[in-house]
Amino acid sequence: MTARYHIVIPARMASERLPGKPLADIAGQPLVQHVYRRACAASAETVIIATDDERIASAAGVFGGEALMTSAAHQSGTDRIAECAALSGWPDDALVVNLQGDEPLMPPECLDQVAGLLADDSGASMASLWWPLQDEAEIADPNVVKVVTAADGSALFFSRSVLPFPRAWGDVSQALRAGQTWKRHVGLYAYRVGALREFAARPPSPLEIAERLEQLRVLESGGRIAMARACRPIPAGVDTEADLERVRGQLS
Repeated sequence: MTARYHIVIPARMASERLPGKPLADIAGQPLVQHVYRRACAASAETVIIATDDERIASAAGVFGGEALMTSAAHQSGTDRIAECAALSGWPDDALVVNLQGDEPLMPPECLDQVAGLLADDSGASMASLWWPLQDEAEIADPNVVKVVTAADGSALFFSRSVLPFPRAWGDVSQALRAGQTWKRHVGLYAYRVGALREFAARPPSPLEIAERLEQLRVLESGGRIAMARACRPIPAGVDTEADLERVRGQLS
């Protein structure tokens, strides 16, 4: 049985590397419309675009999407989703999936998967997914977030560094040949609304600030994040102009 859940797509115009990207044209439609369509193909009860910009809300109205205006003061998409959950009146035990507004190639099956992962784990406040890393350059890339997991599958730590560090083998190449594995964290999250509210009420944590990874706020406060290998490969999202051109080629 598929878990009952909501999807919220946080979208803002002020991206550091690609300003205005939610409305960037891809095959005659704004990027955010492609993301919304992916969300609607999953089993969620509700799909909402949470934004602080009237232009995004207006675009959503044109293609029939539901948009909710939220504060421009939010420092993260999670904070924006917490406000959306409060405005929507969802109870503490409701499940919410954060589908970032720059993921137009997200497989809908993965949205259902991450919601189900959290629904099946009563001890977790969040859930997320990972995918195996086998390319040495990607493992070394600080833009590729790595996750280390415990025996029960929950997250131990997230980092932009090479984690685990291959000290026993000398370098990543030798470690890969020896069978050492690395996991790329996929920025797709499911939350319980109560845990989401607690997250938004806490200030950014020291580790979060150091790595610029907001999920570390949960771990540093003692929370548990359930993790699983994604049921399908999840292509990279749109962060740069080059990413935008790549996705245009895939969706044209």
